[in-house]
This record gives sequence, structure tokens and C-alpha cells, in this order.
Amino acid sequence: MFSFCCRTWVILACLLYATRLTRSKKVKFVSVLTKFFYCQSQSSCDMASNFEKLVKTWKLGKIDYARALRLQEHVSSLHNDSKNHVKNTLLCLEHYPVYTIGLRTKQYDLNEEVKLRNTGADFHKTNRGGLITFHGPGQLVVYPILNLKHFTPSMRWYVCQIEKTIIRLCEKFGLKAETSPDTGVWIGNNKICAIGIHGSRFITTHGLALNCNTDLTWFDNIVPCGLIGKGVTSLSNELKQNVSIEEVLPKFIESFCETFECDCTEIDRAEVDRINQSLDVQTDSGTKTELIKS
Repeated sequence: MFSFCCRTWVILACLLYATRLTRSKKVKFVSVLTKFFYCQSQSSCDMASNFEKLVKTWKLGKIDYARALRLQEHVSSLHNDSKNHVKNTLLCLEHYPVYTIGLRTKQYDLNEEVKLRNTGADFHKTNRGGLITFHGPGQLVVYPILNLKHFTPSMRWYVCQIEKTIIRLCEKFGLKAETSPDTGVWIGNNKICAIGIHGSRFITTHGLALNCNTDLTWFDNIVPCGLIGKGVTSLSNELKQNVSIEEVLPKFIESFCETFECDCTEIDRAEVDRINQSLDVQTDSGTKTELIKS
């Protein structure tokens, strides 16, 4: 891809050369030159498109829910900063025990909140779609912070792609998963992956929670996603062997890239440090929280 300066010199050289040609040769020369610069322009557009569809993966390990919320908000805001190169990002993590509810707070009042907190878990109200669910150890949580204008600007399309990603992932483990009229991804009558997203001007936050070797008894305290008569399951439960997040994550990233037709690369350590510093500056308490690892 030529820079502006290089293009200028090429054009001047071509014009000088063209003055020495006969009329018929000038017409042919201009035609060749036009095709050349058109190809250069197309190459530049293709490179820009490929860069936009580059997704950075950030492996955060175990992190509390409140910190993850602030991180999502911050990374999503970077999409509006033309100087920042941290754009499309997968936040891959695991939470300490926490119950979260979405925009529909059906039947979960203050008394229910106290009851759930007494189990030893945290409790948060969020702006994602869906009803109540549980996040905790052994569950792979992924928050894709994407600009859908780089892919397909449709929230419905996005949810379908997330579902396809999980179905493809389960296939890699020899399991047949599917969608249903209810949200999420299912194996039989049991949900293996919950999906709850939020979108603002096609910038996505929140995401999915895939049960790997989760303690499923945490779900006994709620009606997961408000679906009465439905159950939950995990990869470990279905395969009758322990399947850890560390084993699942590479296959998830691979499935995500295949489904979204994009490339993934790990986030740079310097970018991690800059974001951590920004988050700590924004913390109202004035005390630094644990730095998020890459």
C-alpha cells in the first residue's frame, strides 16, 4: 500500500512519461494506470477491513463481577476513541459466585436478594437482556466487546452467531447442542450456555456463560433465566469427566473465529497496563483494586 507521498511521485513520473507517447499509446497507458491505482485502492480497503475484524483476546482469569462491569464499560468506550487501537475484544474470564438479573427483574425483590446473598454469593442488577442466572467458578464467561458495524450490524444476527459458536464448540467435544425457542444453547432439556447481551449503537457488552465444570447446585437457589421445568448442565456433566476452563478456552476462541470469520490475537501487555491504570484512576474509592492480568 502506497503512502500519499509515494503516490504523488508515481503520478508525476507517469505524467512525464506520458508526454513522450503518441496519442494512441497515451490512451492505453492511462487505462493501465487507472487499473493499477484501482487495485491499490481495493488492497487498502481490504487491509482496513481485515484490521477491523481483528479481535483481541484478553484472558483475565478469576475476577469479581463489579470489576468486570467497569472493564466492559471502559473497553466499549474505546470504540469511540479514534486514537485507541483496543477495539474489538473478547474478555475471557471466570467469576466468583454471583447471581445477576437482567432488565426483567421478575419476582426478585429485596427479600430474594438477601436470601441469595446469604448463600455466600454476590448479587448484581445489570442492563443486559434476560432474567436471573448464576456465574461462578468452573464457568467460562466471555464478554465480546464488538462493533457490529465491522461484522453485520444486527443484534439478532449477533445472538445467532454466539449460539453457533457454542454449538460448534460442543461439536469439538463430541456433543450435540442446539438452540430452542428459549434463549441460550441446550443439550436436550438442559441449558449448557446462557446468553445475555446489551447493545448500544451496535457496540456490544455482556455476553455468554458456558458451564465447564461448574458446581450446578448453585442453580438450585433460582429458576435459571425464569424458565420453569428446565434444567442446567455442563460439559463435565455431559462427558462424565472433568473439563476445565483452561481446556475449553482455546477451542472457544477457535470456534469464535470460525463462526465470525475473523482473526484473533492476544492483547498486548502494554495495552493491558494502560487500561488497568485508567480503571484505577476512575475508581471512586481512591483505593487501587487488583490489577487485571493478561
